[in-house]
Amino acid sequence: MLPSSPRDRDSWDEDVSREIARAAPARSSSGFYAGAPEKDPVTVRPIEDADDEHEEEIPVAPVRRQLSVAIAGFSVLLGAGLILGAQTSGPDARLPYAIVLFGVQLLYILAFTMAVRPPAAGTVAGVCVVAGAVADRMAVTTEPAALLPLVYVLAAAYAAALIGQTVRAADRARLRDSLGGTFLVVLGVVSFALPILLTRKPVGTQALLVCLTAVGVSLMVAHLIDAVWPKPRIAPQVPRGATGIIVGAMLGTLAAAALGSVLVLPFTPAKGAVLGLVVAVIAGLVDLAVNYSEAGRSMAGEAPTLWVARHMQGPLGAFGLSLPATYALTVLYLS
Repeated sequence: MLPSSPRDRDSWDEDVSREIARAAPARSSSGFYAGAPEKDPVTVRPIEDADDEHEEEIPVAPVRRQLSVAIAGFSVLLGAGLILGAQTSGPDARLPYAIVLFGVQLLYILAFTMAVRPPAAGTVAGVCVVAGAVADRMAVTTEPAALLPLVYVLAAAYAAALIGQTVRAADRARLRDSLGGTFLVVLGVVSFALPILLTRKPVGTQALLVCLTAVGVSLMVAHLIDAVWPKPRIAPQVPRGATGIIVGAMLGTLAAAALGSVLVLPFTPAKGAVLGLVVAVIAGLVDLAVNYSEAGRSMAGEAPTLWVARHMQGPLGAFGLSLPATYALTVLYLS
């Protein structure tokens, strides 16, 4: 090498070695190369911690005591109205009871169409109003008293509601998802004509007394206990407690058994308890399902139902959907 030629920089001198060491991947304490320097390790959070954080973020729905008491009071008033109407109904005095039931049907249509929100809700509501009026009239005038005409009304109303939902393209797109909800609305409306039909049966009025009392007591007790002791919670998003639902069903069954012990044959305490247990369980589950559906809409970010309809929906659905069981038990179990 000539003395005058510049000396090339050694590729392994001190400065270059530092640069190479700085650029090279760090070696972990175990001897394997890691993707980051050891002084700045990457912390991986366990999956369990992520799940715990997700569970802590679930909002807990508050229990409003005054609202629970108000729903209990509405349940008592609704049950008392249905029972008194049945007791005062006679061969020549069924029309006033039909008018009372038609008013309850209108409340049911209002509450459930606003809550279920089926496609073409206005059309479904109009069909249900007509179906309720026709069902009440047929329950009053049909000779002999039979269930089949009301089944025809139910089928025709359901078909008309589905046809009305196929008019617009936006409604047709939601038709498949709304089949169950639409049927629930139509079924409840037609079911409220069953008390008129039962008053024309030999033991139907007494069966209504037993079953409606069981439903009313179970709903009242459940909501009153929720106002005082809503524990253990069914779910964080649902403002209901298991204690109220269970105790309500038990006391509803007890009330039905007590009525069965004072009514004439074929009623007995055992038969009254059977009727009360069936309808009280149905009523409690329907009432709880309304709370679950409302919580689901809230978690999905949907607009809540109008507060009047939302709070009437549980008792109305509980009484309406327990009436088919009342009719079946009267015809198949008591007769």
